[in-house]
Amino acid sequence: MALTLDDIRAAQTRVSPHVLNTPFVPSRTLSDICGCEVFLKFENLQFTASFKERGALNKLAQLDTDERRRGVLAVSAGNHAQGVAYHAQRMGIPATIVMPKFTPAVKVERTRAFGANVVLHGATFDDAREHGMRLVAEQGFVLVHPYDDPQVAAGQGTIAMEMLAAQPDLDAMVIAVGGGGMIAGMAVAAKALKPGIKMFGVQTERFPAVFNAKRGTDHASGTATIAEGIAVKSPGAGNVEIVRSLVDDCVLVSEADIERSILMLLEIEKTVVEGAGAACLAALLAHRELFSGLRVGLVLCGGNIDPLVLAGIIERGMVRSGRLARITVSVRDVPGALASLTRVLADNSANIEEVHHQRAFTALSAQYTEVDVVVQTRNAAHIQELVAALVAEGFDARVH
Repeated sequence: MALTLDDIRAAQTRVSPHVLNTPFVPSRTLSDICGCEVFLKFENLQFTASFKERGALNKLAQLDTDERRRGVLAVSAGNHAQGVAYHAQRMGIPATIVMPKFTPAVKVERTRAFGANVVLHGATFDDAREHGMRLVAEQGFVLVHPYDDPQVAAGQGTIAMEMLAAQPDLDAMVIAVGGGGMIAGMAVAAKALKPGIKMFGVQTERFPAVFNAKRGTDHASGTATIAEGIAVKSPGAGNVEIVRSLVDDCVLVSEADIERSILMLLEIEKTVVEGAGAACLAALLAHRELFSGLRVGLVLCGGNIDPLVLAGIIERGMVRSGRLARITVSVRDVPGALASLTRVLADNSANIEEVHHQRAFTALSAQYTEVDVVVQTRNAAHIQELVAALVAEGFDARVH
């Protein structure tokens, strides 16, 4: 891929009047937790809640009159779709967006709200891409590729320029990687402006194509991830070349790492990110030894997460941290037994969320019933205090 700092500077001139120069600020709390100086680039604050606007706009701004008349087509899991749709609408260019069928509804509806014709096709990004290529060939659309295009990568590279302008003493940047457009553009810009800076790519364990290319491994790709924005099996060939030459290392993170990071950013920074947007923080938490003592810039690349998925992550995070527990208690099936149980929980400062009686599906004698109680708690120690208090009152209690 022929991509230079001059290309990225030209892209910055085109896009800067129309996208946010998003905040890039330190996080004292995350720095203490991660053992390095953490700076956050809030790309989730862009109008479409993603960095993808930059590359899409840089591409659209260079179309000639005939290309604008023919209209554009993009294949996207959501964020690139919104960036293309929004700026195409703003510029009066017809846009068709092809998305996998299982794209989160919030991304589909927002893309339609920007005036694009949305086509849902296939179970994966690669299925949708194949269909999109057929439409381009049949109907003459101009393809706006989400990552395998130097003009798109140049637009994404403007992120690195803003980060170094705000914090010139950065030691490293950590970037989520799917198709590789963002890390390619950012690596070209950052290494040209500051050759000694370290560039790290992050992928999910379920979609490790760029990691494989960088490390020479052959980890298999999966079928689903909470970070669907970087769920790409076939990254851009030009982007991979740049990763091999300019990126210092790539790391993998688990689904649990990403969920934890989404919740930490919500609780600590009061900001909502999607799975891909949390991947860089997940890397700091999972690979602390790589970043110890460094000044590290993270790109919170997107915030388009399905509210139901976010609710599930919050609840699961509360379970992992000991703030939500399900306790099964065996009680005599007589009047007042449940009242006695809830009294013990109340006396020990547990707030009850759910109560479920189980009479039929149990091996207990007919005189007893099982009660599942979901309670809000302070921490894991508090849960054990509750169990001990229940046992002291004669209940048979266990935690799931």
